[in-house]
Amino acid sequence: MLLTLLFALSFGLLDVAHSGNNVQTGLRTNIDLLKSLIYDNTKATVTLDSFALKQLIQISSATDSTNTLRKVSFSVNLKSKPLTLGGGQTVKYNTVLTNDGNGYDDRTGVFTCPVAGTYMFVVDSLSKATTLLHLNVNGITVGRLYVSYVHGGDTYVQMSRTVIVKLKSEDHVKVENVVNNGYIRHFMYSGFSGVLLY
Repeated sequence: MLLTLLFALSFGLLDVAHSGNNVQTGLRTNIDLLKSLIYDNTKATVTLDSFALKQLIQISSATDSTNTLRKVSFSVNLKSKPLTLGGGQTVKYNTVLTNDGNGYDDRTGVFTCPVAGTYMFVVDSLSKATTLLHLNVNGITVGRLYVSYVHGGDTYVQMSRTVIVKLKSEDHVKVENVVNNGYIRHFMYSGFSGVLLY
């Protein structure tokens, strides 16, 4: 705001210089006014147009609240122990790296969308045969990860799936194991992440 006033005053100085007879008087008045604004900034707020100031505050507030609401991301993984899951069981990742927007609930393993928009989700897992994971949005499968029985025994397979979906506020996203004895390795080899793109 002070810069705007300084800018306006500088144009005022230019106008005074071209006005002719009272150049010295006008110049001194503007310089004195400029000094008083520097020393006493409260005078600057009194001379501002209140309508313009209200508009500036509204624009600033709208921008800040939009940016705050749109910061949504999470990244979680398994760190402490592997999981052996039954069919239909939700994967609950036990280590939260980030949870901007507080959408991910580590107690349930469910991400609840706080802001409508287009999101990207990534699921990765180090697993053994036979493991089938679904990425579900409101109970509808939007991505699958699978380690076939042909890998057999103790062979580990690293698998990953990325999807981009449009979500509404309060939509639920989770990773679900489909078959009995689905195995997910820990030590941060397996995780689930999501981010609001736009």
